[in-house]
Amino acid sequence: MDIHPFREGKRSWRGIPMIQAHLRPHKRSLPICGGCLKKCRVRDHLPERQFQFVPLWAIAVFFVYVPRRCDCPRCGIKVEHMPWAEGKSPMTTTFAWFLASWAKALSWKETAERFRVSWQAVFHAVSIAVTWGLAHRNLDGIRSIGVDEFAWKRGQKYLVFVYQIDHACKRLLWIGRDRTKDTFEKFFTWLGEPRSQALTFVTSDMWKAFVGVIARRATKAVHVLDRFHVAKLASEAVDQVRRDEARSLRDKGKKPILKKTRWILLKNKSNLTGDQRGRLRSLVQANVRSVRAYLLKEELRRFWDYASRAWASRFLGRWCTMAMRSRLDPMKKLATTLRRHRDLLLNWIAAKNLFAMGATEGFNNKARTVMKRAYGFRTPEHAEIALFHAMGKLPEPDWLTHKFW
Repeated sequence: MDIHPFREGKRSWRGIPMIQAHLRPHKRSLPICGGCLKKCRVRDHLPERQFQFVPLWAIAVFFVYVPRRCDCPRCGIKVEHMPWAEGKSPMTTTFAWFLASWAKALSWKETAERFRVSWQAVFHAVSIAVTWGLAHRNLDGIRSIGVDEFAWKRGQKYLVFVYQIDHACKRLLWIGRDRTKDTFEKFFTWLGEPRSQALTFVTSDMWKAFVGVIARRATKAVHVLDRFHVAKLASEAVDQVRRDEARSLRDKGKKPILKKTRWILLKNKSNLTGDQRGRLRSLVQANVRSVRAYLLKEELRRFWDYASRAWASRFLGRWCTMAMRSRLDPMKKLATTLRRHRDLLLNWIAAKNLFAMGATEGFNNKARTVMKRAYGFRTPEHAEIALFHAMGKLPEPDWLTHKFW
């Protein structure tokens, strides 16, 4: 073990214990060209380089080697291929995969601090893992997918996520930039016609572009509207009624009975606290319009409990009639939307439990956590690498020895 001054980027190893393993080629060996991977004669030598390896008992380990340059008849003058590192990287490939595995459990900054490397080194390691995993993952057997948009920056900056949501495999499949029809078309082009026709279920929200592209490109799949998005539309309608009524009461100088009642009307009844239940009873006695919207929202939840498509269709028809007669414009607008997508809503009943129906929203929540941990990314490339690393369920090389479970 040597105590040796060494500086990597902005991090100094001066005075820090380290192990330096000096590597030398066999006297009779010829260098392998870094371009074509063919043996050729030695031209000259480059200055000594150090490659960081996996630490041993919290002691930094470095490979020390003097690279040779070879005179290749095919590629010209090239630096020899070194099997423990790629290109000009100052870390070994093994150490890069080691950092990438820790970056799944810790934030990238914490990983960098714990192993005394730079943040850029961790990003480079994760990039290596993601690039290799995307090139070697198996796309066969995909039967169910979920698509959704994700706001990743202010100013209407969206990414389109496509997840595999089969019970046997749930993972992030594809990321598209910008929320447009052409972007979603690119996913099916990337997936290929045979795999697109093999899809059994596709779940999405009611956005017209999603509905149209799915109907045209996944003709054999059952298109299911996501329950979360329907519930979100119902909550938004209730909240709009509450805001309009609160504004009307305020303009008329009446008692602000709806003040601080937003979450009382939006939460599920089973999740209300004791105080919130008391406030809700007061609102019911006051017979405000917001309560009528709340009761319609709660009644709509019964739709998801039906096992029969016929009975679910009958219930949905009665609910839409009640909403249209409620004289509440947001609820009438919601009823019109549900009537327009009636068949897709009923597909949810037919497809119940045949795929992971709540996986799309679960992945979106995880994506928010990943983006929060990756705070500061300014390009979609960085965001995509972080998301695939955390949610892509990417394969790893068989030779990888430093694995963590």
